[in-house]
Amino acid sequence: MRKWTTVLAFSITMSMLAGCADDDNAANATPADEVREKAGTETASSEETDTTASEEKETSTNEASNGSESDNGDVEEDQNQLSEYSSKQIEFARVWLQLGPNQDVDELYVAQIPAGTKLDPDGDIDVTYPEDVIQITGSRLVDGIVTYSGNGDGTINIYEIPRQWYGGMAPPEELDEDKVREDMETILANKELVYVDTGDDEEVIRLIGKLQLP
Repeated sequence: MRKWTTVLAFSITMSMLAGCADDDNAANATPADEVREKAGTETASSEETDTTASEEKETSTNEASNGSESDNGDVEEDQNQLSEYSSKQIEFARVWLQLGPNQDVDELYVAQIPAGTKLDPDGDIDVTYPEDVIQITGSRLVDGIVTYSGNGDGTINIYEIPRQWYGGMAPPEELDEDKVREDMETILANKELVYVDTGDDEEVIRLIGKLQLP
């Protein structure tokens, strides 16, 4: 009996000593230990935040890249629609689409007129074009006419030339040639600078199909 009592007392004593050791360790912990522990926690949190931000940035970049590729694909598709036509065909169609009096035409006739040609080729008045011009007309009088020269920079010079001089009739006997010459020179002096829009590709292609080139 005395032996078991001695063992029990020894166990109790050891437990008390262990508890005191834990209390001493807690009491001896320095502020530096606490700072290191806190810093370790904050570093882990910062690394986790940086990883999340990096993943979100990569996702955003990929989405933007995919959107750009889609936009470029649309542009290339639009350009390919006109790739089988010549630059002149596209120019004539765009000019008529923007400036032609009548869009519902059966045919479009294109004439290239050199500089020095009389404004009224069938008349006697010698007022001539100062530069090469292009004249586009429809197959009917109601379709109208567009006379212009190109500048090579997306702009053209429009000349307000009538579809028919003297209403399609022969010049009257009492014609005032000085007055007609003055009117013609006024037309040349008042040419209009116009920027040609690209227009709708489908409409451009429709008008290209109406062109009758020389």
